[in-house]
Amino acid sequence: MLDIAEELNAWTAEGRDFAVATVVAVSGSAPRSPGAALAVDAGGSVIGSVSGGCVEGAVYELCQQALADGRPVAERFGYDDEDGLGVGLTCGGTIDVLVVPVHAGSPHRPVLATALAAASDGRAVALARITAGPPELLGGALLVDADGTPQGGFGGHPDLNRTIAAEAAAFLDAGRTGTVEVGARCGSPVTALIESAVPPPRMIVFGAVDFAAALVRVGKFLGHHVTVCDARPVFTTRARFPEADEVVVDWPHRYLERTPTDARTVLCVLTHDPKFDVPLLRLALGLPVAYIGAMGSRRTHLDRLERLREAGVTDRQLARLRSPIGLDLGARTPEETALSIAAEIVATRRGGTGLSLTGAHTPIHRDLPLRVGSPA
Repeated sequence: MLDIAEELNAWTAEGRDFAVATVVAVSGSAPRSPGAALAVDAGGSVIGSVSGGCVEGAVYELCQQALADGRPVAERFGYDDEDGLGVGLTCGGTIDVLVVPVHAGSPHRPVLATALAAASDGRAVALARITAGPPELLGGALLVDADGTPQGGFGGHPDLNRTIAAEAAAFLDAGRTGTVEVGARCGSPVTALIESAVPPPRMIVFGAVDFAAALVRVGKFLGHHVTVCDARPVFTTRARFPEADEVVVDWPHRYLERTPTDARTVLCVLTHDPKFDVPLLRLALGLPVAYIGAMGSRRTHLDRLERLREAGVTDRQLARLRSPIGLDLGARTPEETALSIAAEIVATRRGGTGLSLTGAHTPIHRDLPLRVGSPA
């Protein structure tokens, strides 16, 4: 539900009653991942989506039912081969949805309100809710903030609270959303959905070139906080990169030394100039970031590899470098090149092959393991 935090935060501030339906598990070719949510208020207004349209009508009715009787409800939706017109997913997958009413007097409303406010403000927070287990725990909520401080819980089960709080802190640290089974800490097995809301992942574009302007736009579209850095002030201006979150005039390696990065950060090196590239990549390839790509021809790439080896970079580190940057889309324009770079970033992040799906005999979406999800 944190994917619609801004709208739900407004509803809670207005004192509205609502029911929220959340995807808690998926199998096969499902259109949305765990954490995707749809909410309906007492007046019938709706926000969000759990399936991209396949089962929204049925979920809407479940939300109204939950609002009326005050009880959580769990439902599974899948494709019915015997009745293709029935309520289900035409893509052939399966989703499990948990619907929880959130009335003004709901015991878990304060926890949800705090989590929604934090996510709306761009602060890091993890929200854990029971999705399977004893009926009295269903829909219960616990949050963990950036400092690891928990709030809320699941009744008189301190061991369960401590266990899920620790799991939530780990999920938040990784910026992940997914499910976890914590075992019989309250008499029977319990499964919790943990949603993480974290600040946008960083994309740092080194090189204030024409390709950078297009990459900034694509990076923003994908939800990144985008920085452009170049040592040349005449090119590195806000006027040339109005959509960037930051425009920094500095030597690239000096900026990378002092700016924070994490496991979700992507670094795109577009300078293809040894005096910038070598010290920058020597530093970058030692950082635990998500992606490092460098622009240049294959000849430039081979020359760059030799220079980096001479600078002490190991072959193992060099194996992390994506160069020439981007997938082979036959790109010609800056926009097409930016698309190829973005496609490679997504493929790296999601474990994709970059190959065409036409004629493929493997599933489009793989079954998700117990711990599922990816960075926010």
